[in-house]
Amino acid sequence: MAVQPVEFNLAICPKRRFEIVDVASLIRAQVGEELNQYRKAAYCSFHTTAGYLEQAVCARLGYSHKQLAPLIRAVQKIFPHNAGYFHDRMQLRDELSESQKEEEPINGDSHLTFISAGLNNCVIYLHHPDEPVYFIELDGIYKHHLRQRRTTVMAYSDTEVVHRGRVEIPVSEGRAIEAFNLKDPRYGLFSQVADWSRQHGVEKGYIDIRLAPEEKHVGMTVNEYETLLMRNDLPQALIDPLRFALQRGNDVVQLYNYLMDQVPVGRSMIDRIFAALSTPAKRILRLKRHIRLLVSDSAEAGSNHILHGTYQSPILVQYHPAPSGVRHLNIALHRFI
Repeated sequence: MAVQPVEFNLAICPKRRFEIVDVASLIRAQVGEELNQYRKAAYCSFHTTAGYLEQAVCARLGYSHKQLAPLIRAVQKIFPHNAGYFHDRMQLRDELSESQKEEEPINGDSHLTFISAGLNNCVIYLHHPDEPVYFIELDGIYKHHLRQRRTTVMAYSDTEVVHRGRVEIPVSEGRAIEAFNLKDPRYGLFSQVADWSRQHGVEKGYIDIRLAPEEKHVGMTVNEYETLLMRNDLPQALIDPLRFALQRGNDVVQLYNYLMDQVPVGRSMIDRIFAALSTPAKRILRLKRHIRLLVSDSAEAGSNHILHGTYQSPILVQYHPAPSGVRHLNIALHRFI
């Protein structure tokens, strides 16, 4: 008899602003070797400044903390902390009360690093008992306050697609670069997923949201849909990443030398990174063609069955207007078995 998918919830307490935590070792400490009977595991972060890299990326780096940390730090050098981001100008944050403004972290850099480094809210790994799975924390401390982070792990052996659909997202044509919050009830995406989950009895699985093949000049991420971040900081970084970095006090020669010394990818790759920095949009910010959201019947998921954090939203970012004023998404609902 096949073992049923299982779900674990972990609390992570970072000790530094930037920290890399091996979640696989935390799971072993909590449940022993229970995951060894499963072929795969899905890892879900509930945060917009902490997440996971895809397994293929970690494999290329040899699952090595010593190789991974310099790569993330290189992106952080492009987006330095407290460098005048619109997101961090609390006097402009009308949605926050005065007391909230005092507690709100200055973390525009962490959001941009999350997107640019290719971090994910949800990844799926082939389960290898002896290999680490890294939770990458970019914003673990603010004003000496240690954050409390949450992650969910679902272990399973296989999947089946129980529903496929296509969703149209109306987009404005007035801006060359625009971000759209796919959690907005007007699009009906979350309510549709909830309906499909109920109809097909999906207790644990994931929803794959994928840009239709014909869609160009557009990508997706899962992050905080905060107006100043999405309408000011992100577009500026997309238009001209190198200029964006220079305006925030970066020294290009020092950055180049740091990459050469610390990031083990070779001179030709470093040269390509710098060439990408001087070109717009898609080649430096790692916007994706598809994203995943975990589906669960646990209390964590709430009534819509989708596991996501309070400030997490799937976000569509276009860097050239859609000719028809509509973007098309292909949706697939997968059940864990």
